[in-house]
Order: sequence, then C-alpha cells, then structure tokens
Amino acid sequence: MLFTRYLFYFLTILALFSATMVLASRKPIHSVLFLTLTFFAIAGHYILLNAQFLAVVHIIVYAGAIMVLFLFTVMLLNLNKDERSPKPAWVKIMAVIAGGMLMLTLIGVFRGYEGMTTADPSLTQIGLVKNLGRVLYHDYLLPFELSSILFLTAMVGAVLLGKKEQI
Repeated sequence: MLFTRYLFYFLTILALFSATMVLASRKPIHSVLFLTLTFFAIAGHYILLNAQFLAVVHIIVYAGAIMVLFLFTVMLLNLNKDERSPKPAWVKIMAVIAGGMLMLTLIGVFRGYEGMTTADPSLTQIGLVKNLGRVLYHDYLLPFELSSILFLTAMVGAVLLGKKEQI
C-alpha cells in the first residue's frame, strides 16, 4: 500500500513536470517528446486504478498513433523556422472564444464536483471492457460523440493551418 502511494506521487509529479515542459519547450520536437512522457505517466495512473485495458489502449492510441502523427506534422510544417507570419485578427478572436468556452466547461465541471462520488479502486471489476463499454456508450454517450466532433474539427483546423496559401 505504501509503495502504491509513492508510485502515485511519482507518476503525478512526472506527469505535471512533463506537461509543463510541453508548454515551456522552445523546440516543437521536444514538446512532442514531453507529451509522450506525459501519456506514459497517465497510463501508469490507469494501471494503479486497476484499468489495465485502458492503460494499454492509451499507450497504443495516444503514445503510439497520435504521437507519430504529431511528429510527422511537426516535421512536415517545419516549425523550427523563426520567420512566422503574424496571425490574422479573426484567428486571435476565435482563440479567445475557444479559451472562454474551455474556461466555462472547467467551471461547470468543478462546480458539480462535490456531488460526485468516487468508486473504490480496490474493486476488481472496475477496469473490465464490458463495464467500460456500458458506462461509455450508455451513461456518457453524448460527451463521447461531442468529443469525436471536437477531434474532427481539430483535424480540419490542422489541415487549414498547414496550407501554404492564405485563406
């Protein structure tokens, strides 16, 4: 039990440090590598919660496929150049609107937090695929579908940012 607590603290400090370094790194490749380290630390948290399936899927999907996509995008866009053009005003306005929506979402989540109950992590059935599928596709179907729309929008935005000519 004491080892689990120390492992939790270590993984938490590692995840927070590497997530901070994603933002603080000057080179995009270093940011991508720190993000990969963050994903591995979060997968360690899944293992501590006895959700081995989620940990493996997290490693395969995020640390594997998504990070390879990020690396190819960074290399394709050649983000190490210093000659970046300034962003148009409408892009800055949309960034402020998106940040405000994220802030409203976080406020809503933290307001409803005290009413939430946490499951006992010592339960052996919590990480099973059957239970995960039931909760994901029954209780959280709308947020799941909204996140898929968000990912689709992010992919379209990445393509638009990668285009050479002005929009």
